[in-house]
Amino acid sequence: MSQPHYRQVSSTVSETSKETPWGRVDEDRTVYVREGDSERAVGSFPDGTAEEALTYFARKYADLEGQVTLLEARIARGTAEGSVAETVAKLQESLVEPAAVGDLVSLRARVEKLGDKAAELSEKQQAEREAARQEALAQREAIVIEAEKLAAQPESSIRWKDTSMALEKLFTEWQTIQRSGPQVSKAQADALWKRFRSARQSFDTARRTHFAQMDANNKDVKQRKEKIIASAEALASKGTDAIPAYRLLLDEWKAAGRASRKLDDQLWARFKAAGDVLYEAKAAEVAQSNEEYAANLAAKQALLEEAEPILKVTDQVAARKQLTDIQIRWDEIGRVPRESLRDIEGRLRKVEDHVKGLEDEHWKKTNPETKARSEGLRGQLEASIAELTAEIEAAQAKGDKKAQSEAETKLQTQQSWLAALGTSPPTRLRPSNFAHSEGRRPFSLSYPQICEISNAPARTHAIWLNARTPQTRTSEDTGGLQLAGSGQIG
Repeated sequence: MSQPHYRQVSSTVSETSKETPWGRVDEDRTVYVREGDSERAVGSFPDGTAEEALTYFARKYADLEGQVTLLEARIARGTAEGSVAETVAKLQESLVEPAAVGDLVSLRARVEKLGDKAAELSEKQQAEREAARQEALAQREAIVIEAEKLAAQPESSIRWKDTSMALEKLFTEWQTIQRSGPQVSKAQADALWKRFRSARQSFDTARRTHFAQMDANNKDVKQRKEKIIASAEALASKGTDAIPAYRLLLDEWKAAGRASRKLDDQLWARFKAAGDVLYEAKAAEVAQSNEEYAANLAAKQALLEEAEPILKVTDQVAARKQLTDIQIRWDEIGRVPRESLRDIEGRLRKVEDHVKGLEDEHWKKTNPETKARSEGLRGQLEASIAELTAEIEAAQAKGDKKAQSEAETKLQTQQSWLAALGTSPPTRLRPSNFAHSEGRRPFSLSYPQICEISNAPARTHAIWLNARTPQTRTSEDTGGLQLAGSGQIG
């Protein structure tokens, strides 16, 4: 912008008139600048021509104009320094009576406008600086809070190495903010630093105390476990007989406490090595025994091939005879390798359980007491069914449908009981040999008697379980029979 103006001034210099629109040179080479209707001497140039004199002072004006143009651009972009107001004031001062030739009035007006813009920019920059200071304070406050939180962790859950690294990282962040961040007041910075330093010192004190206690504990545990290791190593000469003693030492080891992981692993390796000597000797003995017992295993496997067909036998006498012979031979063979013991014993036990089941079933069927009870119950049921049949016929003759329905319900219940005993009810029995239902003597049956004698299925049991009381059932609940919890068969 200054260059075109400079050319305009230089191009309008007249050697004859020795003047331009903004100034002139007199005969003694004194240079004047026009400011409105007046002019002011700005200096003299005795050693040059009039043109050179005007050009010299026009260049000074161009310098001033360049400063104003640059400041205008910086203010417009918002990149001017915080002292922009001072810069404007200096320009205004330099334009009061500058030794320059040019449009000073216009230049002063431009600087005057810059004063208002500079004030706005200063306020904006001041607000930004304050916001930056507040942000810097918030960052330091966050660092302090995090440091205090780390230092306040319970000693039982703190991870010392990780916490030390975290505090060191916070310290580095603090230094970075202090060096490159906005400046904050000394009072605020000192207060925050005091809290941060106190948190670090508190953690360092706790850490030193913890590791001092750990060192003391490690020393104590090491001494105790060294004694246990010495005892374990002394058992090596006793062979497998020392395994029980080694197990007792293992209990002592568990009760001795734990040292640091590295130290404890080293001690355990030594203790385990002492035990491995004993267990390797035991393994060698077992291997030798297994080799000796291999023939026994083959013999018992062959014997099982004879025993397992008994699972298809249904005669308990024949099954027991075959099993007894196999059991005698089984015991005579002797021991087998330990890893095969469960398998072959399980296979033989399956056969033994089958034979026992056959014998139990036979006993239930042939038990004299059970048989007598079953026959007595069957007779009572048949008599009661005959009476109910007569009642139904009488109700049909009278046309009493209600009495007929009740009798048929009771008859159906007692027929199901008789079917559970394994005997179908007669299609018709003469009622003359039985008392009338209302005058006959009721008889009592206990629930265990019914289950034991009849071996009744679950549907029969449900008749008892669904009755109103466990002691005495009415004829309505039991199909006309009276059942008592502790009665005898009548």
